[in-house]
Amino acid sequence: MGIERVQCGYVSLDETFEIRKEKYHGQQYCHIYFARLHLMRTLLYSLVPHWKPNYPVCTVLELEEGKECVIVGTLYKHMKLKPRILDEYSKQKSVVPLVKPHNFMHSDDYLVLEDESGRVKLNGNIIPPSEYVTGIVVALLGKESGAGDFLVQDVLDTGLPPQIEFPLKSGEDKYVVLVSGLSVGSSTSNPLQFQLLIDQITGHLGDEKAQRFASKIVQVVFAGNLVEIPQRILNGQNLASEDFARMSEPIRELDIMLSQIAAGLPLDIMPGPSDPANFSLPQQSLHGCLFPGSSTYNTFRSCTNPHCFELDNVRFLGTSGQNVDDLDKYSDAKDKLEFMERTLRWRHLAPTAPNTLGCFPFTERDPFFLESCPHVYFVGNQDKFETRIVNGSEGQLVRLICVPKFSETGVAVMINLRDLECHALSFTVDL
Repeated sequence: MGIERVQCGYVSLDETFEIRKEKYHGQQYCHIYFARLHLMRTLLYSLVPHWKPNYPVCTVLELEEGKECVIVGTLYKHMKLKPRILDEYSKQKSVVPLVKPHNFMHSDDYLVLEDESGRVKLNGNIIPPSEYVTGIVVALLGKESGAGDFLVQDVLDTGLPPQIEFPLKSGEDKYVVLVSGLSVGSSTSNPLQFQLLIDQITGHLGDEKAQRFASKIVQVVFAGNLVEIPQRILNGQNLASEDFARMSEPIRELDIMLSQIAAGLPLDIMPGPSDPANFSLPQQSLHGCLFPGSSTYNTFRSCTNPHCFELDNVRFLGTSGQNVDDLDKYSDAKDKLEFMERTLRWRHLAPTAPNTLGCFPFTERDPFFLESCPHVYFVGNQDKFETRIVNGSEGQLVRLICVPKFSETGVAVMINLRDLECHALSFTVDL
């Protein structure tokens, strides 16, 4: 007698990240900053009376020396080591060494707050430059000093957005599997390791107990970097016919593997930095023609990056890792989970876009603004598996998950929809 797979209601919420009516007509990126400032400032203005009710709210132009007030604006971080395109053409190139090879912070960095009326340099230990990046909208309490700086006495960010109510615990276990960094076609990719993962989640591995456990998996999500095209092919030279065949080989191999999963359970794929998709965020879904085998199944869904969806009213939000990796270059935190928590508290999924992270030049909206709080927030292509629960001031509860690169670690992540508990699935193959 066969074991029937548990079913689950699925709703895609990717419409925010889809580029449909927007067209590029040479517009600048100021529009997305204005849209962000308008959204966030309206929100912060509603919070300021409860935060500092006895202080006036001023613009930068209305600041007076010694007068305590609240100002709201967008932060700009001046960074001494930030790479600049003009340095490529400069005769006197910077010779200041990086403290860390992947990080551009320096002790001389400082913050500036901008609004439509002007900008002012920020001072004080309350707002350390190491924790902030360009693009965040905040409210600051302080006063203008004699030197023309703004001495910050307190900081207010928007905090976690409202969250839909977590569904009542049904008592039935339902699992979601998160995988990232397959990198099919790379030197680190191990086909046997990937096949073991497929057999495990589709129920073709283990005894009846293992199969019953596998039958409770209701969704699989691949969070970016599905393939890796050999760099020697992408060198800007004209491609020979055999190069085209070699370039499509990883995608063909991936399609064969994904079709095994799609034949048994629902599957979402998200593009990542190394995939054949647009570079700038939000990355649009990979075209179905790349997956002639998998796309024949109605369980197969090609999604955007970032990706948002609901399973039985449990909301998931995830990226392929670019937003957190970019924060790691221009700010400091004890771990990647702290960067993730900051994006929630700032109510912005990619605060460094478009300054240091490529994004589409939207004119009317900022799709990365978080209107609602997810129950599960995951980021793919990280070095190791990490997870933590974050609690908001209004009862919000979010499970943060760093999904490691499968090709390097052999680790996938399982989440239980019933209680948001999660654990690692590890596959080790010694050849």
